[in-house]
Amino acid sequence: MTRTPPATVTPIRLWHWRRNPLRRRSDVIEGWIIAVGWILALACAVLAGTTAAQISDSASAARASQVHTATAVVTDGVPVVPAGDGKYGDWQVRAAVRWTDPDGAVHTGQAVVPAGASAGTHVPIWADRAGHVVGAPVSATAATVQAALTGVLVGPLAGAAVWAAGKGIRVRLVRRRMAEWDEEWKRTGPRWGNLSGGRG
Repeated sequence: MTRTPPATVTPIRLWHWRRNPLRRRSDVIEGWIIAVGWILALACAVLAGTTAAQISDSASAARASQVHTATAVVTDGVPVVPAGDGKYGDWQVRAAVRWTDPDGAVHTGQAVVPAGASAGTHVPIWADRAGHVVGAPVSATAATVQAALTGVLVGPLAGAAVWAAGKGIRVRLVRRRMAEWDEEWKRTGPRWGNLSGGRG
């Protein structure tokens, strides 16, 4: 019966900070850049995502506060639209309407109404404070979902941008280290060959 050797656990070694004769100051700096880069990337992702979600939610709330519902009256008869010709669907067309604000001001405009509606038909509309017909604002649930999706999209993009900036700094640091090694080898290489009797 053969015995299975115990599994060897390999410890994670942070070679950027581990003391060894070949470690240079640039290795330590690179290690810190990696650590700080990841921390900043995660923090920026959370902060940017949260901020974007709040801005989106505030924008939806602000738009909803600027519009109100009103009951408008179709001023002209609306022709029946043949199937397939309706711009807003076979059952809806734009028509001239008139409505009165709560303050008594009378407004006119174009609104989407049922096809074939006769003059005098009452239709619900959304209007802004300037008296223009506007689209209905998104519901509270849709606004919440939109804010959440905005945060989910913006957060990772911001984190990736910070991580890419840290990666760019590391690439420049590695290139500089390689150049320093080349310079040192130009000075040390000939002496190394002499120390090995010309055989190295």
